[in-house]
Amino acid sequence: MPRQDRERFLAEPRVGVLGVTDSRGGDRAPLIVPVWYGYEPGGEVVVGTNRENIKSRLLRTAARFSLCVQDEHRPYRYVSVEGPVTAVEDPIPPAVREALAHRYLDPEEARAYLTATSAQLTDDILFRMRPERWRSADFAAFAADFAEEGAGGNTG
Repeated sequence: MPRQDRERFLAEPRVGVLGVTDSRGGDRAPLIVPVWYGYEPGGEVVVGTNRENIKSRLLRTAARFSLCVQDEHRPYRYVSVEGPVTAVEDPIPPAVREALAHRYLDPEEARAYLTATSAQLTDDILFRMRPERWRSADFAAFAADFAEEGAGGNTG
């Protein structure tokens, strides 16, 4: 996917899957969890979470994470980014929390959510990540080639 397309795709409101190294020992796989996130083309990825949960502890220790977003509708597409944590804001800035709620919920739901979860303003922190590595795929070209072969009447 060209840079402009992958950045625009990442900027769309999708649920991301965050991956971070699990440093608690043993044979643990990375922690992988769905998250709300924010991103503007050319900027940083932002993720809010409770300051005391395992996700925030692992993010602080690893100081980097991956985020993958996808489109489950055909033709399938995905963008994955990886990079260092550039800042931890404690507590989460109210404007960022509000922007995330409005990114994922309609205006009425966002207002109700923000009111019902107002205590999170003192419990949540924000992680900022600068994308260093990008992986992406847009299967539209593959799907078009596949459709052309099927429409060509190849019967063997």
